[in-house]
Amino acid sequence: MNDERTQWLRREPDNRLSAKLHIAAWILTAAVLALVGLMRRVKIPLPEGVTLSFLPPFHAAVNAAAAVVLIIALVAVLKGRITLHRRMILTAMGLSVLFLLSYVAYHFTHQEVKFGDADLNGVVDAAELAQVGSMRAIYLVLLISHIVLAAVSLPFILFTFIAGWTNRFQAHRRLARWVFPIWLYVAITGPICYWMLRPYYP
Repeated sequence: MNDERTQWLRREPDNRLSAKLHIAAWILTAAVLALVGLMRRVKIPLPEGVTLSFLPPFHAAVNAAAAVVLIIALVAVLKGRITLHRRMILTAMGLSVLFLLSYVAYHFTHQEVKFGDADLNGVVDAAELAQVGSMRAIYLVLLISHIVLAAVSLPFILFTFIAGWTNRFQAHRRLARWVFPIWLYVAITGPICYWMLRPYYP
């Protein structure tokens, strides 16, 4: 059957390009993790009157858009629409880069907002305190899993993309089976964490 999927599967793998891109992926991963670690220690003052406080909801919107695009990409590949799948994955990669640049810019210039700190310092009564404590526990579970999986999955998302881009389709499918759900989880939990933290932004 000469369908779109079959035509793509006939393409010859480019192992040489794949090897070069793998090196670039490791370098990019190291640079991103270094930036994320540095931004929590270094704060760059903005000019007076300038603020990037509008960025957290933007981050949530970009993550939500990435989640939608990833679902479209999954449906497309299951239907054999490989060209659409590739376009959606490229879009998701672009959204991820946009998120990363915006996220780093915000955290280099703003103090980190923490969940429920004022409430847990005695602003509310005991019942409300217990409720905030429970919500904070849920928030921390989501946040920690979001951060850890984002960091761990980053090189493997790149490797999966590289495998598809260089026509190494067996490796692409093998990686995508577990990388895709993690990427989707990270994209979904980002907006959820923002929604839970939103009342504590200045």
